[in-house]
Amino acid sequence: MSEPADRPEPMPLGTQLFRFVATGGLSAIVDFGSWTLLTLLGVNVSLAKAVGFLLGTTTAYLINRRWTFKATHSARRFVAVFVLYLVTFFLNTGLTLLVFWALQRYGPPELPQIGAQVIAFVIGQGAATTVNFLVQRLLIFRIR
Repeated sequence: MSEPADRPEPMPLGTQLFRFVATGGLSAIVDFGSWTLLTLLGVNVSLAKAVGFLLGTTTAYLINRRWTFKATHSARRFVAVFVLYLVTFFLNTGLTLLVFWALQRYGPPELPQIGAQVIAFVIGQGAATTVNFLVQRLLIFRIR
């Protein structure tokens, strides 16, 4: 039995991962840039961050859906990606703070605070990005 003509060919993992990371970088710029611009315009910091997160998440969804995963639009997918981003936000933040606290308390005494922050950030961001990519690739945007 042949595949339907509108079904995309599976993309190599390396290509998909590169596109995912590039999209994440652009989406982070949209998030941070929106947050910064809105606060400069006098919008409450928390509200501005929420708007930035929404704009960044929407950017990531739209680009990843079309370019990284080559999937058609679906309200279910959009909601699933948004929920996933909320979950990975808490994973990222929680793990980053936990690692930072552990390094401050139990790490080498000569480790400066900025060093602990960088290590904690990389671990938290790495874990969240890995979970985010795997869930999107294997569940939300999988080729059926």
